[in-house]
Amino acid sequence: MLRYLLTAVLLIAARPAQAQQDHTHAAVEGHLGTVAFANSCTQAAQADLLRGVAMLHSFWYSAGEVSFRAALATDPACAIAEWGIASLMMDNALNGAGSNPVEAVKGQAALAQARSIGASTQRERDYIEAVGAYYRDFATRPERDRQATRASAYEALAAKYPDDDEARIFSALYIAATQSQSDQTYAAYARATDILEPLFRKYPDHPGIAHYMIHAYDAPPLAARGLAAARAYSAIAPDAPHAQHMPSHIFTRVGAWTESIASNERAFTSALAGGEFSESQHAADYLVYADLQLARDEAAAAAARAAMAVAIPAPVPAVTVYARAAMPARLLLERGDWQGAAQLPDVATGQLFGADALTLFARAIGAARSGDADAASRNAEQLGTVQKALAAAGNTYWASEVGIQAAAATAWAAYARGDKDAALAGMRDAADREDRQEKHIVTPGRILPARELLGDMLMDAGQPMGALVAYEASLVREPNRFRGVYGAARAAEEMGDRAKAAIYAQKLLDLTKGSVTARPELVWARDLAG
Repeated sequence: MLRYLLTAVLLIAARPAQAQQDHTHAAVEGHLGTVAFANSCTQAAQADLLRGVAMLHSFWYSAGEVSFRAALATDPACAIAEWGIASLMMDNALNGAGSNPVEAVKGQAALAQARSIGASTQRERDYIEAVGAYYRDFATRPERDRQATRASAYEALAAKYPDDDEARIFSALYIAATQSQSDQTYAAYARATDILEPLFRKYPDHPGIAHYMIHAYDAPPLAARGLAAARAYSAIAPDAPHAQHMPSHIFTRVGAWTESIASNERAFTSALAGGEFSESQHAADYLVYADLQLARDEAAAAAARAAMAVAIPAPVPAVTVYARAAMPARLLLERGDWQGAAQLPDVATGQLFGADALTLFARAIGAARSGDADAASRNAEQLGTVQKALAAAGNTYWASEVGIQAAAATAWAAYARGDKDAALAGMRDAADREDRQEKHIVTPGRILPARELLGDMLMDAGQPMGALVAYEASLVREPNRFRGVYGAARAAEEMGDRAKAAIYAQKLLDLTKGSVTARPELVWARDLAG
């Protein structure tokens, strides 16, 4: 018998499930949002099953698996709980990596068990086969193919059951997951939000809808549309660590640094309490990035230290490896500590998410801007080696990102040698290539935006007009970045446009209001603003 059961946003005791095919609310304990999911499991298994579904929507993987397994312990015939485990093991659908080898084995085992149990309704069997589309011929298919197959399977599921809003919500997620970072029409995101926007109005407390809308608006020209979902999600599911972090994806895109800081401070604490240790590192990287834009340098350093002190159980997830390589580089480069950046120690990461490249890039830029062209060239050459290894492994996106870093590093090495024409041509090429490809969700932003770096080079080369164009173009894609705003102010001043320089200088002061950091850029801005 189907039961539509919902988790409630309030921490209250469970009520008996309603044995009817409608949208009757049956609250269960937890601050996880409101989720409806029809199923045929026993009433005794409902609380754990539905907590698992709510956790799945908020990517709370470890706790979600515990909940689904608890439902199975209560009702061994609850095949849809095995679907839930198989779904969790696909990992973050938006990260492009999919299941790691351990998760893939667990996911396929859960799928096989779900089929072996045999769900008692055709709808549940169809859900199981929809997730089965992802795992089909797993070892012989690339992740992009798995993603496309999964999206098609869930679209077919939603079409078969047009009254099943959960099927539509999951289909929107998996459609969004097919979005390519190089497709700046954002076609897949648009298809997803066409599904989600009316559902958000219908179910304003559903965690998955708000969550997936944030992902589908996580691009420069779209981000402002995601603010309503971003400001709702953390309150919808306050117990879920990812729900505390995820709004900062939109806050970062629009340069709302104070909101991003608050989001990630909550997320870091919540992640540690919830056993999501890798989530804590992801939140910390976003937190460090936001703190640095407000010149909260001591706070940024403290956040990085707190993150690095967290013990991460093996195997260390890629998102942790990335964050731990990124944070030290950000702390130095964002503050213009070029000599410190040039001396960053090696970080052997196994090239997960191209994380090896972060340190090499920081060292190359730091060395070049410290006048050490040879060291900059050595690091640029190593970036080229990493790029080739990623390309050979079929990691097209990260090979492209590292290739852009290598081009920028090579340009700055040329600049340090005095070859300004080659340097500017190379830096323009790197900026153009980077603009054609969106950042990955693992990062709040590139270690330094290429077009902002082009502005720096043009300024140093005595071309403030070109520099201002570069800085302003960078700020369109990366609004309210400290270095971008400061660069625009200095470029305007060098051009003799004191009015525009004063506007940008005041913007920098407004941006960093309350900062106690004595950055020289702020001293200059105060002098200009009078």
